[in-house]
Amino acid sequence: MSELPDRHAINAIIAGHYADPFALLGMHQTSAGLEVRALLPDASEVWVIETRTGRKCVQLQCLDARGFFSAVIPRRKNPFRYQLAVVWHGEQNLIDDAYRFGTLLEEVDSWLLAEGTHLRPYETLGAHSEVIDGVIGTRFAVWAPNAQRVSVVGEFNYWDGRRHPMRFRRETGIWELFVPAARPGQLYKFELLDVAGELRIKADPYAFEAQMRPQTASMICSLPPKVEMKPERKAANAFDAPISIYEVHLGSWRRHTDNHFWLSYKELAEQLVPYVKEMGFTHIELLPINEHPFDGSWGYQPLGLYAPTRRFGTRDDFRNFIAAAHDAGLNVLLDWVPGHFPSDDFGLARFDGSSLYEHYDPREGYHQDWNTLIYNFGRREVSNYLAGNALYWIERFGIDGLRVDAVASMIYRDYSRAEGEWVPNEYGGRENLEAVSFLRYTNRTLGQEAPGSVTLAEESTDYPGVSRPAEMGGLGFWFKWNLGWMHDTLDYMKHDPVHRRYHHNLMTFGMLYNYSENFVLPLSHDEVVHGKRSILDRMPGDAWQKFANLRAYYGWMWAFPGKKLLFMGNEFAQGREWNHDSSLDWHLLEGEDNWHNGVQRLVRDLNFTYRHHKAMHQLDFDSEGFEWLVVNDHENSVFVFLRRDRDGNEIIVAANFTLVPRHQYRFGINQPGRWREIINTDSGHYHGSNTANGELHSQPIASHQRQHSLSVTLPPLATVWLMREGE
Repeated sequence: MSELPDRHAINAIIAGHYADPFALLGMHQTSAGLEVRALLPDASEVWVIETRTGRKCVQLQCLDARGFFSAVIPRRKNPFRYQLAVVWHGEQNLIDDAYRFGTLLEEVDSWLLAEGTHLRPYETLGAHSEVIDGVIGTRFAVWAPNAQRVSVVGEFNYWDGRRHPMRFRRETGIWELFVPAARPGQLYKFELLDVAGELRIKADPYAFEAQMRPQTASMICSLPPKVEMKPERKAANAFDAPISIYEVHLGSWRRHTDNHFWLSYKELAEQLVPYVKEMGFTHIELLPINEHPFDGSWGYQPLGLYAPTRRFGTRDDFRNFIAAAHDAGLNVLLDWVPGHFPSDDFGLARFDGSSLYEHYDPREGYHQDWNTLIYNFGRREVSNYLAGNALYWIERFGIDGLRVDAVASMIYRDYSRAEGEWVPNEYGGRENLEAVSFLRYTNRTLGQEAPGSVTLAEESTDYPGVSRPAEMGGLGFWFKWNLGWMHDTLDYMKHDPVHRRYHHNLMTFGMLYNYSENFVLPLSHDEVVHGKRSILDRMPGDAWQKFANLRAYYGWMWAFPGKKLLFMGNEFAQGREWNHDSSLDWHLLEGEDNWHNGVQRLVRDLNFTYRHHKAMHQLDFDSEGFEWLVVNDHENSVFVFLRRDRDGNEIIVAANFTLVPRHQYRFGINQPGRWREIINTDSGHYHGSNTANGELHSQPIASHQRQHSLSVTLPPLATVWLMREGE
């Protein structure tokens, strides 16, 4: 705007309906000369000050009592750096004018954001502290292409949407503004006049820190520095590495006994990290820590994907927690939820009045199971928002891998929907092709930009190639949770030992598809909630039998091919279901040594023994690493198999899932010699019956199509691991 603004423009900007504030405010060359205009509600006097000399140039005249000021600067034709001396309520303030700064979005960023291929969109969007033309402030940018007007509001402008309306970059749909003196630690939001003319107040989708519920504001926070992924952390994620994951909900692992309050990130670093290390786990997996409004969602309904929750401390406190885990030799995995988000007004739902992040059609955009909204993966900016977030956690926090939640709900359009409640893809099929493309792109990006990091899919169907490269038609994940193995084996274990002979195949079926994916064997939080009972309580029999069954099952799980995952509390056989609102039942380990202590010791020994012997993990995904020795002994409910490493070293695993001890049980072996127990889940050390084998010597007696065999004692409800002497 080159001439004096008319009354209509002044009314529009004061009312917050003016979409192009830079055309009206700031310094302009007009036919009358160099003119400065400012909107400063409640100001009583305004002067233009030349920054270089500190000289007063002109006093702005109040053209509207609501705070619109303007004046032509005499004898000046060329724009110059200036500040405004403003008197508010009798006090003078020297401020930099936000409307004297040029465009902020770089051309290359603009191109990549519009294309949806910006590797790090969080470096451009959101709030970033910056020095521009010698002025300290914060650069704000938000994507809202259908809004009529967007202002940034916060503690720096009295939450007044009139004071800082933003510049619209039409080519990208992004609104931007540099606000001088806005500083880290201050709260802010975006005020939008949406596509329908309704006023909306939204948190920043890219906020790096946010308030804890019930407050919902974003916080100006610098982008954290990058964290180098050291070689030992990369090696710990390898396919041939021992991976034993302790899954944790930070809010209920342990609480303060005096006030029932959460432990802080700092306290968790001091207590949780040493515990996990002592228990022999290699990885900690955190249920989602992204900021979320509802505790009962356990973090699985996030509305601050870029902000660690304030429930346990600051963003930097969380980074220090991860660093403490790394210092202890532990890798950290983060549950990540790119499939859906809640519909809270302050969040992403109808962000600019349109279905921006979600689908318009509820058959595509509404999750019936969780009352949430589904991301529109086909919109480039949305998939870029999510893919960038994956890289953000790994690069900026040192997260070693992402466990991706509910993948099946993302890749199938008819997930949990009846006929007629879903929209087929362009080819008439049920696959969500856009979600598949998004997952492949994200996994490929992490492989290229963050080598050594991994992704793990919670995928509950038989979709082929989840953990196979995209070039082979897969989704590109490194690992997949083996939910089929989990359901089959738990179904087997719940049967009375007398009846297990009729369900023998439940324990063997997993090997028929074992090498179709890179599997993790999960006993996760999902198995100890919503009336499913605890893992211990699913075991049949009296108390002794329940604990014996559980120990035998753990011995089986740690020996079976695949990486391991155990939810907190399962390592000491918590008897009740998990409750996110209270601490684990640590009191079960107090007082006289008992069955719970025994299970805890067993899990610790399983972890360290599993890690020590390469045969138990090195060839998890290679058929050379496993061989059945006894697979069809239904009558005795006995299974025997071996695990093998690349050098041919073998460990024999024998399980007896009945109450009857099997004395002189003979089975054929490949390698004759002396053998000894390295794990016996019936050991008295674990509060078992202490039925054990001494030193075992093979005999040249043919059995099970092998020339040599062992005769062993198989304890009741127990799993035994045997190692050949000299290895």
